[in-house]
Amino acid sequence: MRIIRGKYQRRQIVAPTNLPVRPTTDMAKESLFNILENYYDFEEIEALDLFAGTGNISYELVSRGCTKVVSVDIDQGCVKFIRETASKLDMKELLVVRSDVYRFVANNKTQYDLIFADPPYDNVDYGQLVEAIFENNLLRENGMFVLEHSKRINFEEHSHFIEQRHYGKVNFTFFAQTIEETEEEI
Repeated sequence: MRIIRGKYQRRQIVAPTNLPVRPTTDMAKESLFNILENYYDFEEIEALDLFAGTGNISYELVSRGCTKVVSVDIDQGCVKFIRETASKLDMKELLVVRSDVYRFVANNKTQYDLIFADPPYDNVDYGQLVEAIFENNLLRENGMFVLEHSKRINFEEHSHFIEQRHYGKVNFTFFAQTIEETEEEI
């Protein structure tokens, strides 16, 4: 895997082969960040990377200037690898948390501008994850949640749905927390 743009551009990161991960492909990651650049100045946002795996998305967010990135994964090997990589690259903006994602989401009180989640395709209740993000109010006003998933999943009827994009076997669904929704809750 490589970091595409920013401070750490072109850095190659080689993850151990024994990690239980399916990293987002460089092509899909580049397409995702091309979309996100239309919404955000990365130097002004804080992000959350759920099911962080190798830290692929987290490194890209830090490289592009995010002020804070929190990476959450339950696997000790993944957490260790992300911490070691962040230390080698001197990524002070990256905080790594070893936790069950659902427990983290339920207990976290911090809001983020951008949340990315890449859960195991065959081992997660996507609907539960999406609902937990919005029920626990983890997005700031105009914040965005991006879910990577298999193509058999469709969220077009969800009230926070924006769009879905396909890149080979990789699918991203974009959800948003709009200002109007936040004001209605107050």
